[in-house]
Amino acid sequence: MSENVVEQMRTDWNARAAEDAHYYVAFGRREQDDEEFQSTGDEVVHGLEWEMRRFGAIGDKRAMRALEIGCGPGRLMRPMSSHFGEIHGVDISDQMVARARGRLASVPHAHAHVARNSNLEMFANESFDFVYSYAVFQHIPSREVVLGYLEEAFRVLKPGGLIRCQSNGLPETAARYDTWSGVRISAEDFKAFCRATGFQMYSLEGASTQYMWTTLRKRGRGWHDSAARPSGNCTIRRITNAQNSEPVAPAAGRFAALSLWVDGLPEEGDILNLDVRLGETAALIVYIGPREHDGMTQVNVRVPAGVPTGLLPVTVCWKGEAICAPSKIRIVPQPPIVPRVVALSDGINLMSGARIENRSVKLTMEEMLDPSQFEAAVDGIAAVNVDAFCTDPIPPRHEINFDLPASIAPGPHVIELRLGRRALAPIPIEVVA
Repeated sequence: MSENVVEQMRTDWNARAAEDAHYYVAFGRREQDDEEFQSTGDEVVHGLEWEMRRFGAIGDKRAMRALEIGCGPGRLMRPMSSHFGEIHGVDISDQMVARARGRLASVPHAHAHVARNSNLEMFANESFDFVYSYAVFQHIPSREVVLGYLEEAFRVLKPGGLIRCQSNGLPETAARYDTWSGVRISAEDFKAFCRATGFQMYSLEGASTQYMWTTLRKRGRGWHDSAARPSGNCTIRRITNAQNSEPVAPAAGRFAALSLWVDGLPEEGDILNLDVRLGETAALIVYIGPREHDGMTQVNVRVPAGVPTGLLPVTVCWKGEAICAPSKIRIVPQPPIVPRVVALSDGINLMSGARIENRSVKLTMEEMLDPSQFEAAVDGIAAVNVDAFCTDPIPPRHEINFDLPASIAPGPHVIELRLGRRALAPIPIEVVA
């Protein structure tokens, strides 16, 4: 690993911490106060708590230890500390760690450390029950550093311990990355890493997006190759659309996802050794939940491209061999595609809504199939520096950024949008500078 990469990461994140630590960690708004900044982590904490159900009933949480990779100023560590007897965080930035120590001063069992060599060398083998990381790997410019952290997480986790982490799964678009737009690691690369390392993979959500999440359990080197077919079969008790309770799903689009409720799913089952087949086609498993009190396990899959419509058999397989009797689900044609704006904000202060403070606009659009047809104008004057890129291929979802024309003065205005011949509903904004 290049020392230059590590020092550049430290220098850049120290500078960001000095300029506006809250913005660069939560990037919702400049100069957030402490209460607002802390609240921006609520959804992430909820997701981490949800995955901690995999530990089952724990008699004394004081015996559990957790570690955050990239703790920043301690935004997540403070609420997560209530679940553990001891919690640690590491960060490359001295200034971020100093802020974390101040934020955690009233939490005696929470400890923040500077990761001098961008690793976990200060911790012993098999010393943590839970490791987590959010909005960190997506900023690291080195694939070696990201995978090194994951290897280190495997080392410091106890057998059976969990890691929940987020990384950038977008397709490669650049030959070189920096300390803000970091390296990208595909879903297939993550699968290969888990197979080689010995992680059991329970989830791989948001593949091909900037916010790809995965949950892994530490098993052992060579675990996947040695895992034998479990004795006995499982049973699919129920299949519904993953978005609701209806027993039907479209062949493509946002709602082309299924939830299977499986009784007796093997404990050894994961995304790498299980597959779900719709007819003859393997579906992409994105989530395998913990076993519920009634013995059933939720398995979420994406409907594979090209499946026919109609009543299709659904089968759970272990390394290609069926381990359950087929159940059935109805697949219907994809509904009409309707391009629409789902979010608008200032280009920098993302919590501003339609109040444009920095003369830039950020739009999120769904079901826009051809971004080259996109046009934006403000009061009939063409927007400038328009840039669009796909953030999620499934709805699909695009992020579009553009600047206001120089002639637009402060006050109320209207954004007009077109996709080729289609005019979208105008959007009122308030320009304040």
